[in-house]
Amino acid sequence: MPSPQQETVMVDLGGRTVTVPKGGLYDRYRMDTDLDEVARDPRVSSVDFFRRLPKTKVDSPIGATLTPNFYYRISTARITMLARSRAIRSRLPRELAPLEVAPGLGLISVMFFRYDVCDIDFYTEAAVGIAVKPARHGKLGFFDLVAALKNEHLDSYVLSLPVSTDIAQVRGHDGYGFPKWVTGLDVDIDAHQTTAHVANDDGGTDLSLLAATPAQRAYPSGKRVSTLTSYTSIGDAWHSTLSQTNVLAAGTELVPRTLALQVGEGRMADDLRSLNPIRTIQFDVVSEGQLALHMPVPTSVHSR
Repeated sequence: MPSPQQETVMVDLGGRTVTVPKGGLYDRYRMDTDLDEVARDPRVSSVDFFRRLPKTKVDSPIGATLTPNFYYRISTARITMLARSRAIRSRLPRELAPLEVAPGLGLISVMFFRYDVCDIDFYTEAAVGIAVKPARHGKLGFFDLVAALKNEHLDSYVLSLPVSTDIAQVRGHDGYGFPKWVTGLDVDIDAHQTTAHVANDDGGTDLSLLAATPAQRAYPSGKRVSTLTSYTSIGDAWHSTLSQTNVLAAGTELVPRTLALQVGEGRMADDLRSLNPIRTIQFDVVSEGQLALHMPVPTSVHSR
């Protein structure tokens, strides 16, 4: 995030003007980042994961852009909760259905993200999301549920997705169809502690988190790659957005006892309360990872 003293430059994204750090990755490379340059950043373990993912140029609502968007050093925290399917369905578009772990019980999550080195520069993000059945024809398989709980593959519908920078908001909202807005948002994750704070419009607390980080296990690059498919409606058409996470250090705590999630007043808090969570069942932290975020593509969503 640019400091008050850091110089910025203005760039155009599909007719929207945003500011980015002067001399930052986006200012210098416009998404076509020099991987050798990134490899010299001491915060980045390796760029091997990205060398096997060629970028392509595509047209989008934010103009011509390269995809995927590369995130070279990230950390994330996810709190998974049980909620009743009735409450979940009240917040889902009719075309989507909750992923149920038992009849009448679905999964929701609160997530926090810190992107230290990225094609569009440093920013932080938070989300309230719903685990949904894959939007494909046919019945849900048992392995879909197992993969979701193990974080190997998850399909999601996002209710809230605040971010800390203008470029992340415009790209996410206009380009991907996500419910993004800019707010004060701090996320700090290391091997010992995980903290996050999302500010509301008045500068108070929307959501905040304080927790001990679950014991972390290191993984070689490429050994554990998880995927997330998010569904959004852009115009009158459904789209799916694929993100691939190269997990380098991660840990899980089941039924966490010391996790403190404060639900204050704001858009995220309202969305979480509307889902009426019953209990927290899992806390996952990736203290080091990498991410490739693809541009959304039109998808077939089964009418229900």
